[in-house]
Amino acid sequence: MPEPILSIRNLVVEFKTEDGIVHAVDDITYDVFPGETLGIVGESGSGKSVSTLALLGLIPQPPGRIANGEAMFKGRDLLKLSKRDLRDFRGKEVAMIFQDPMTSLNPVLKVGFQLSEAIKTHFPKEKDDAIKARVIELLRLVGVPNPEQRYEQYPHEFSGGMRQRAMIAMSITNSPSILIADEPTTALDVTIQAQVLEVMKRVQAETDAATILITHDLGIVAEMCERVIVMYGGKIVEFGDVHTIFGKPRHPYTIGLMNSLPRLTEDEEWLQPIPGQPPSLINRPRGCAFHPRCFLAQGRPRCREEVPELRPIEGDQHGSACHFAEELRERPSRFAEPVGGAA
Repeated sequence: MPEPILSIRNLVVEFKTEDGIVHAVDDITYDVFPGETLGIVGESGSGKSVSTLALLGLIPQPPGRIANGEAMFKGRDLLKLSKRDLRDFRGKEVAMIFQDPMTSLNPVLKVGFQLSEAIKTHFPKEKDDAIKARVIELLRLVGVPNPEQRYEQYPHEFSGGMRQRAMIAMSITNSPSILIADEPTTALDVTIQAQVLEVMKRVQAETDAATILITHDLGIVAEMCERVIVMYGGKIVEFGDVHTIFGKPRHPYTIGLMNSLPRLTEDEEWLQPIPGQPPSLINRPRGCAFHPRCFLAQGRPRCREEVPELRPIEGDQHGSACHFAEELRERPSRFAEPVGGAA
């Protein structure tokens, strides 16, 4: 296996509130490898977005605070960079595609101008004609029709899918090594979602950038990702390659997510939601954070009292934070293979 391009170790992110300290990200560790697509999945509030925003210095401080950890990228710890260094770093080495393109684009500036600024920030001596040609080329790459005309238009003149394509173009203006896509298709209808995902695949093939894809949609994970991290209550509860996670899940929370996903091949009147609510990140339950909702816990004292470690299951490439993960070995998965799974 190649050397990771990004190594996150023991990352802890907290927010100070009137009600107490919110433990948004609680001691997570993972690697990102060159050219891969890594999916991070989980319910809202599980820490998916916060864990990546912290890498780019986008956590408001205060009330946020990076309490511990390191994020090594090309020999530098991103969490220790100054604001000036972070400004040089963001958009050049690591770029982000945000969830809502309408709030990410300035409504009073032309789209072409905004994409051009992303280049000028890092290459101030580049000639205007060359920058414009580069932006038009990028708009064409992401499938924006009539890019020369669109260059002169404002964000409100773009459809939702077109705005997200423009955001993808902006993210790759400087050929970053890592793309972070935070729920990039949430605000789009299903047909536009599929088009945007195809654009992201094409862009990754062109740039060979590693991609961190944050989503709650397991269908997107199956389509796009090679490896998956499952987060719950600010912690990583399972990790593995996409085929293993779908075919041999070894954490009750992952199984719950699978069971709540409808399948076109099955006639189901009702979906199967995970019972209960996600845990409070201020007053976490003792022991395993998932045990109040877990079908496997069955009132066992170890689940109530002891926090499970994230440990290898059937090899180093698959891990679970469940005391009784081995009991799930004989449990058949609803997804022997992910639909349209990644190669």
